[in-house]
Amino acid sequence: QVQLVESGGGLVQAGGSLRLSCTASGRTFSRYTMGWFRQAPGKEREFVAGVTASGRTTAYADSVKGRITISRDNAKKTVYLEMNSLKQNDTAVYYCAADHTVQPIVRITTTAYDYWGQGTQVTVSS
Repeated sequence: QVQLVESGGGLVQAGGSLRLSCTASGRTFSRYTMGWFRQAPGKEREFVAGVTASGRTTAYADSVKGRITISRDNAKKTVYLEMNSLKQNDTAVYYCAADHTVQPIVRITTTAYDYWGQGTQVTVSS
């Protein structure tokens, strides 16, 4: 069992930056691929970024490439999402999720992930 708690969301102007954190409980964090997803009002939850258990492999949605960086610190049981050059259409609730796949890959579908945090709101104003 893994419990995930996100933090770091807030209100930021377009062009600004935010750093989201997701801290896990439990002893097996280092075995999980971790992902960040987001859900805007009236839209489906979508993949943003993911990182494998070792941290060696990352994946990003095309819409955020070059602006967002995912990283993890297994000693702190935390995964981060560094977001720069934020746009209004980045406004959403951001969720972190854990995938207990044994393969060193990042899966991008919500159904692949076993555990989810409660989400943190990111609002980008004009």
